[in-house]
Amino acid sequence: MLYIRNLVLIICIVLGFLSCSQETEHIAPAVNDRDSVSMMVSYGVNTLISDSGVIKYRIVTERWDVNTVKNPTRWTFEKGIFMEQFDEKFHIEAYVQADTAWYYDQLKLWELRGRVHIRNVNGLIFDSEELFWDGMRHELYSNKFSKVVTPERTLQGTYFRSDERMTKYTVSNSKGSFVKETLEDNPDETQTSPDDTTKVEPIQRPAATKHAATKQVPVTQQMQR
Repeated sequence: MLYIRNLVLIICIVLGFLSCSQETEHIAPAVNDRDSVSMMVSYGVNTLISDSGVIKYRIVTERWDVNTVKNPTRWTFEKGIFMEQFDEKFHIEAYVQADTAWYYDQLKLWELRGRVHIRNVNGLIFDSEELFWDGMRHELYSNKFSKVVTPERTLQGTYFRSDERMTKYTVSNSKGSFVKETLEDNPDETQTSPDDTTKVEPIQRPAATKHAATKQVPVTQQMQR
């Protein structure tokens, strides 16, 4: 009887060992790619952005993602963006609108995509599918077809480059129309100016610098489209 009892005990121990050794843990795989993780996601945003203590922009958007893991770090506006640009006296200088936007905060570089529309206080209207706004070099440029409309003329071209205030700009491979008075005042002037065909050298960006902290205020209005 003792022999049988010891044999049963040994069999139970062996079976238990085999069952433990064949167990499979049901766990999810480790998350290794942290690039897709945003540090902050905000919805229904209406906020003021400052730089060196001076308010520069008002941003209105349905969704704002802040990612500090990707290189370079960035803000993402997947649901579109409406932005007002201010001067030092808090006067509105321009309105900016785009379907999608990225802001690389350390590079101070805006990338706007899809139905980019700008209107400034001088009556200039800019439309394109792409626009880069370089805060370090204080200029805007686009490698896509762009249209510039002013009270005096309309220009279209495949390359656009301008200062931040859009008072001095170049449109390459362009075609345009001018008001009759402009041609009468300058009878020798053709419809394409020398600046419109200027060859632009590739832009060399300076080293990245850390962007100043931003300031966020509560939502007060819906996105303006």
